[in-house]
Amino acid sequence: MIVSIHQPAYLPWLGYLDRIAQSDTFIFLDMVQFEKNSFTNRNRIKTANGPLWLTVPVLSQGHIGKTLLDLKIDNRQDWKTRHLRSIEQNYRKAPFFAERFARFAALYDVVEDGLADFCFRQLRFWADEFALSARILRARDLAAAGSKSDLVVSLCHAVNATEYLSGPQGRSYLDEPTFARAGIKVRYHDFMPQTYPQLFGDFLPAMAALDYWMHMPEPAAFHQAHKSERENS
Repeated sequence: MIVSIHQPAYLPWLGYLDRIAQSDTFIFLDMVQFEKNSFTNRNRIKTANGPLWLTVPVLSQGHIGKTLLDLKIDNRQDWKTRHLRSIEQNYRKAPFFAERFARFAALYDVVEDGLADFCFRQLRFWADEFALSARILRARDLAAAGSKSDLVVSLCHAVNATEYLSGPQGRSYLDEPTFARAGIKVRYHDFMPQTYPQLFGDFLPAMAALDYWMHMPEPAAFHQAHKSERENS
């Protein structure tokens, strides 16, 4: 069984979703520390003036030493209105804006304090929209402990993984012999974005998956080639 693990991500990019598409089980890593300036609470959309960061404000005071489960959104700021307005202004001429924007905007109707909970609800939405079939679990619900390689191995054990699909950064910290002793194969996911039609001139890779979703008739198509390769292997 192929397992992948990743921290929460606001408006995740296609590489995040592709790793899930290549997995049988995905573990939403919501019980580690928050990394400032990461993609956990922000991502980019494309505009006529280039990439625009959309950031969910968080109450950062005292967050050092706390986990993502403890991290609260700063809902004193009207960030939801700003984000939806930016998305509407920049994608209203996209082919599938009229068909899809309303159901995306509905995600912001729910009042939620926890960043991890908000990102998990968004992830379930994207999993449906991109037809991802992997089982999606939250790390908080699994009996796992440790840090770095030990934590990953512990989480893999908790779901009986035989293969761990790591992001490319895993090459710098994973202790592969530990996985080998545990009977878990390690494979690295190096996602190479393919071009697709976008508004505003030249193609920009690594935008939020929302960018692809607004332009393409079949959002699941981006990972079908990978799916076929897995089924034929």
